Amino acid sequence: MSITVIATIFVFGLLIFVHELGHFVTAKIVGMRVDEFAIGFGPKLLSRKHGETLYSLRIIPLGGFNKIAGMDPEEEQDERSFSAKPIWARMLVIVAGSAMNFVLPILLLAGVFFYAGIDTPSNEAIIGSILPDKPAARAGLMTGDKILAVNEHKIDSWRDFVDNIQGNAGNQLNVRYERHGEINNITLVPEFDQKANKGIVGIMPQIQNYRPGLLESIGLAVKQTYLVTVSMIIGIGQMITGQIAAEVAGPIGVAQMAGEFAQLGVIPLLQFAAFLSINLGLINLLPVPVLDGGHIVTLAVEGVRGKPLSSSKMQIVQMIGFVLLMLLLIMATFKDVVRLSG
Repeated sequence: MSITVIATIFVFGLLIFVHELGHFVTAKIVGMRVDEFAIGFGPKLLSRKHGETLYSLRIIPLGGFNKIAGMDPEEEQDERSFSAKPIWARMLVIVAGSAMNFVLPILLLAGVFFYAGIDTPSNEAIIGSILPDKPAARAGLMTGDKILAVNEHKIDSWRDFVDNIQGNAGNQLNVRYERHGEINNITLVPEFDQKANKGIVGIMPQIQNYRPGLLESIGLAVKQTYLVTVSMIIGIGQMITGQIAAEVAGPIGVAQMAGEFAQLGVIPLLQFAAFLSINLGLINLLPVPVLDGGHIVTLAVEGVRGKPLSSSKMQIVQMIGFVLLMLLLIMATFKDVVRLSG
């Protein structure tokens, strides 16, 4: 339980801090006054004022905010107010939060690749690990055995061996292998895996660890972040159009996953944080009022109209967005509870 709590605080805290830091830094760069930089919501746990900005840590760690002067039209406005700046500057401040959620996974993954390397399965037909109570284990195969032939068909690679196994569920196979320089023969019958819809014998290939240099690690991290982002965009599109079921996780589900990854080690937890950061960046860019994407849309409308939406219209739009988000949060939390209860 303590691991889950610590992992959840770490993941949520890191993602929220980086997101809000993007808004904060760009607001300062374009000359806006930031009255408060807060991590969390609700009552303050800790706070300290430095210069013109109050930095605070609040009790509910499910978000954060920057209180930028003039974002509320009812506030007193001056030359450093949000609304006093040109539209491009305001859009930059809004987009910067989500942009940082795409920078973070690049940094995390680059660090993982550089310090821990990249595990890739070997294509040699050598057994890396064996699952107990599966056909390979029952037939007597062991880790390190090199597969030479199946039914007198020469095996040149791991892919060759897998193809022979997957297509022969329920059929007896004669397997020739090498162990410590000696050639041996056994027979085994692949069992049919209904979930995978193919034959299996319960073996895994050897894993090779490749350690790229720093620049290569950064390049690989950029590529991985791009591929995951594209995959998520496609998935979101398919959920919106009803092509696939809308599988969402709320704070409880994310906390549970954070705990599970933390138990696997620091590296899996950092990879999970990178994945979640991309997800947060994309979700925030959706054109939903209250989210960053909604603010971008209203700024675009202002640019087209030549004047901002009225205060009453903005309040209606913001309320609709808030209700939609609350409904989504309730639905996701309900699904989390159902999953936890089995």
